[in-house]
Amino acid sequence: MATEQEILAALESTPGPDGRTPLPRSGAIDGLAVRGGKAFLAIRVDPARAEALEPMRAAVEAKIKALPGVVAATVTLTAESQAPAPRGPARRRPPEAQAIPGVARIVAVASGKGGVGKSTVACNLALGLTRLGLKVGVLDADVFGPSMPRLFGLAEKPSVASDGQKLKPLEKFGVKLMSIGFLVEEGAAIVWRGPMVASALNQFLREVDWGELDVLVVDMPPGTGDAQLTMAQSAPLSGAVIVSTPQDLSLIDARRGMAMFKQVNVPLIGVVENMSYFICPHCGGRTDVFAHGGARREAEAHGAPFLGEIPLDVVIRETSDGGAPVVVSAPNSPQAAAFLALAERVRAALFADEGARAAPRIVFE
Repeated sequence: MATEQEILAALESTPGPDGRTPLPRSGAIDGLAVRGGKAFLAIRVDPARAEALEPMRAAVEAKIKALPGVVAATVTLTAESQAPAPRGPARRRPPEAQAIPGVARIVAVASGKGGVGKSTVACNLALGLTRLGLKVGVLDADVFGPSMPRLFGLAEKPSVASDGQKLKPLEKFGVKLMSIGFLVEEGAAIVWRGPMVASALNQFLREVDWGELDVLVVDMPPGTGDAQLTMAQSAPLSGAVIVSTPQDLSLIDARRGMAMFKQVNVPLIGVVENMSYFICPHCGGRTDVFAHGGARREAEAHGAPFLGEIPLDVVIRETSDGGAPVVVSAPNSPQAAAFLALAERVRAALFADEGARAAPRIVFE
């Protein structure tokens, strides 16, 4: 397996962004990591030259892939401007999001904090939309804590699409999937700076052969940092779904999430209350473990739609951990019904401009 030092040595004959200085000595390498035969390299360039430097990026990637022991290589360009920040009240205009060919609508599923079950909601929402007859993909944008490989029970590696340029997404239960978790070993630590994360997310959006999709569901990282801002500004988001639990601490962070999307002019589809209540499987008694109704009240206070309640349920947990989410493994269960109701409300919001969109229901056996 090639080491970082061996990769740098192999790139000594490859010019960096200035076309003359060897890349390892150019000062443009923003990060290099090697894990399990997979290499990740980020090159910092002037944003205005990113398109012109694409041949350099491709050449570097090809050279790394040719090294013994390298099974996959990802080279990204990190557009990091060196210009000083403007003084006074003038603000730099954010980049305009460009449409992704073939993808009709993009939905961000977000939370102000981790641990609220956002990825489980995103997974079952995508499956619910598929069950409603839509063509759906899922982009796992949580680079530091990818969950989709486990939720969908996938361990394969993506292949190169027929054009030889893009990655081909994996597919299961009728959903197309892409995640950094398909490219690194489970449990491997991703130690990347902000520009590397931003570049990787842009590549997952635009260098994956998504084909024709009605909806691309993006499982956002928790919080309101660089990755969230990158996704909100570089992808033409049709709307955002905020996931929260009923407890006050989660709701405080949910407010931050709603404020972030408002600030970047992304429509808020609504708020869903996950882990809303617990029904004892033995006695049938109900317990509001994290209180109850907080997300509904928060949504009403901000003039946002409330999208429903998802129970805290052992079936949801077991099916998620087992790689067969409840919407497909128990499609007629009350737990699946909660996610399907969420999917119906999200679909209605996304396609409101088309009126009532009739679509056949697909039932998974």
